[in-house]
Amino acid sequence: MTDKTKPAIDEVLKAVRTLILWTGDNPDREGLVETPKRVAKAYKEFFSGYEDDPIEILNKTFEEVEGYDDAVIVRDIRLESHCEHHMVPIVGVAHVGYIPNKRVVGISKLARLVDAFGKRLQTQETMTAQIADTINEVLKPKGVAVVIDASHGCMSTRGIHKTESSTITSRMLGIFREDNKAREEFINLINSPKKF
Repeated sequence: MTDKTKPAIDEVLKAVRTLILWTGDNPDREGLVETPKRVAKAYKEFFSGYEDDPIEILNKTFEEVEGYDDAVIVRDIRLESHCEHHMVPIVGVAHVGYIPNKRVVGISKLARLVDAFGKRLQTQETMTAQIADTINEVLKPKGVAVVIDASHGCMSTRGIHKTESSTITSRMLGIFREDNKAREEFINLINSPKKF
């Protein structure tokens, strides 16, 4: 979305006021007077991923890896997103791994990539594929594995109210798709107990 298609801030504030009225409350009462500004500020943070270029995040790589060619895995990356169907939170963790092909990326970049796609209106399935496909496209590794385990506000706070449920999605590419042993090792590593 270009800046030309974004509504002006006064339109956003008016829309939030309208929603407050629609709920049956008074947007002019003391506790709600500043709410439209707070919601606009929160939404800017919630959806900051639209401002990030996922490919650019992964562009700086390192080739001096001393021949390292085994899995690089960052697990338990906090994930905060919003369901594109109801605009309610999706909260969980992402586990991201890849097998380098002569070059690696800084591990914090993998967490930034999760945020870049997470901080958008999303479905978990799409987000999982976007993360894996971007790593595959930019780093051209021997394999990529992404697993996301998250709870969805659309299932826990409305509708069927299943508060204990979580959704697990995965995308395996390259060696992780072709080689059962590599895939099993990834799954075992992301599920192993932490030692610190």
